[in-house]
Amino acid sequence: MHQTVHVDLGLRAYDVEIGPDLLPQAGERIAPFLARPRVAVLTDETVAGLHLDALRTGLDAAGIEMVALALPPGEATKGWAQLERAVEWLLEQKVERRDVVVALGGGVIGDLAGFAAAILRRGVRFVQIPTSLLAQVDSSVGGKTGINAPQGKNLIGAFHQPALVLADTAVLSSLAPRDFLAGYGEVVKYGLLGDADFFAWLEANGPAMAGGDMAARSQAVARSVQMKAEIVVRDETEQGDRALLNLGHTFCHALEAATGYSDRLLHGEGVAIGCALAFELSGRMGLCSQEDPSRVRAHLRAMGLKTDLADIPGDLPGADALLDLMGQDKKVVDGKLRFVLARGIGRAFVTSDVPRETVRTVLEDALRP
Repeated sequence: MHQTVHVDLGLRAYDVEIGPDLLPQAGERIAPFLARPRVAVLTDETVAGLHLDALRTGLDAAGIEMVALALPPGEATKGWAQLERAVEWLLEQKVERRDVVVALGGGVIGDLAGFAAAILRRGVRFVQIPTSLLAQVDSSVGGKTGINAPQGKNLIGAFHQPALVLADTAVLSSLAPRDFLAGYGEVVKYGLLGDADFFAWLEANGPAMAGGDMAARSQAVARSVQMKAEIVVRDETEQGDRALLNLGHTFCHALEAATGYSDRLLHGEGVAIGCALAFELSGRMGLCSQEDPSRVRAHLRAMGLKTDLADIPGDLPGADALLDLMGQDKKVVDGKLRFVLARGIGRAFVTSDVPRETVRTVLEDALRP
């Protein structure tokens, strides 16, 4: 059931290992990258309680010493304060340029630890061990690292590719149902942006995935990683095709900012809503059939995911305020918003030719109870 996806980036190439029970094998898989038998692990308090001992056991089996720092869980950790804490701790641990930093956790820890490794001593290697579905299929692959700013999400960061990714699908069993489904929002994104057959496979197999089917989970993670790897190899630093991976994210990032990066809206939930809105916008602009937005929403609802702004608890700002938040998105070019829209399921494209009034109308309609 183990699969390997190679991310072919020349001197920065690496493998993504996917399958159950990779955590106990972490030592033997990380050992080839070590100049000395020691690693520094960055994790969060929740993940540490669930998986840190298993990682320590896996490293011990290969004679590798481990030091670890557990940061607070949650999106609020992905900011200057915890980055400073992490970097200063790594320096206190005398981490050298030839050492390896290990990111054990979800997307927040992966992004923050990767950025810490990127700026520590002008670049230290790091290994991703993603423990959430969202991190396994998206944030652990591709080298995007960074933190949030008050002005918006992921506005501070660097491209820093990992040396190795270990996606242990067995650890997904420890996720709360809401967290698993939030990650599923990113899985669906891959089918919607470039593989209609994969989306159809998810329509048939998504319930089994959510129910714990290990083979289905491994297959979904592997296909998602394959698609991301292919796009990253073509466009590592997001000058073109890689922007396709942001399907749903222009809406999502504005909604995350509007909800204060809190548990009101998890990132993958925002992606699911954003994908539904992107297809709604595409339909309004006559780019895809009217059946496509309905099919997208139907599958997301069938899986128990949020699909509408009304599904977000609490008050949201109005359409104009959400548009202003979109204006802080990293994908803005020459002051113009760039959207990932679709000519159909599996046929996404990037465009700046989107009338602001049409976006406002879609948002106003979505805000109505």
